[in-house]
Amino acid sequence: MNPLVDSQFSFSNPTLLPLRSVDTIATNSVLVVAPHPDDETLGCGGAIALLRALGCSVQVLVISDGTLSHPRSVKYPAPCLRILRETETLEALSILGMNQIATFLRLQDGSIPILKSPRLQEAVARCRAFLKTLMPATIFLPWRFDPHPDHRATWQLIRTALIDLEPPKAYAPRILEYPIWDWDVEQRRGFAGEQVIGWRLDVSSVLEIKLRAIAAYRSQTTDLIDDDPEGFRLTPEMLANFAQPWELYLEEV
Repeated sequence: MNPLVDSQFSFSNPTLLPLRSVDTIATNSVLVVAPHPDDETLGCGGAIALLRALGCSVQVLVISDGTLSHPRSVKYPAPCLRILRETETLEALSILGMNQIATFLRLQDGSIPILKSPRLQEAVARCRAFLKTLMPATIFLPWRFDPHPDHRATWQLIRTALIDLEPPKAYAPRILEYPIWDWDVEQRRGFAGEQVIGWRLDVSSVLEIKLRAIAAYRSQTTDLIDDDPEGFRLTPEMLANFAQPWELYLEEV
């Protein structure tokens, strides 16, 4: 079947997409960019575990501080929640075999700068400086049309940082995009204009490891923070989308 598909097809019928092995993404330098602490594990946890098992260098860049998940908690005010969520990230990455290699940009959760924001240039400069030190061969980004605005802003932030990265002609990383909130049919957005390849990565051999890493995010998957009635929690239905023996990726042609 032709893997050139639209987003509705990819998310509604993912098992019809081609299944690939880790050999197709293995490289010596990989960067996984997460809008919030946990997105890297939900969307790419299997890829991270597989790449680390091969000895590939993998780093994670977390863009926001994650403090909007429980804004009314007294037990975990924003500074404490940030520390908790970063600690969970390090635990999850350790389970995935990363030895706690992560960088936290700590932009305000829910307010990652968009193109017309006065804070955009500062954020772009920080991302560009980070990319220059790493120059990854492959970058995992959130899906550009993800329903969550922070996810779309993260994609735009990194893509903007790459535009003026020197030397521009000598550096062209492979970009793989991973969906998160498009798995929720009520939030799913369509798109037009881009030619995108949809495919699945076989993560069956590391699925148990990925699930343990997801469980490390107790603030997002349990009632650990129980004093905010409006606090965020991933539902079992949503989590089931990340418990498949494959991960879905989208790639420009």
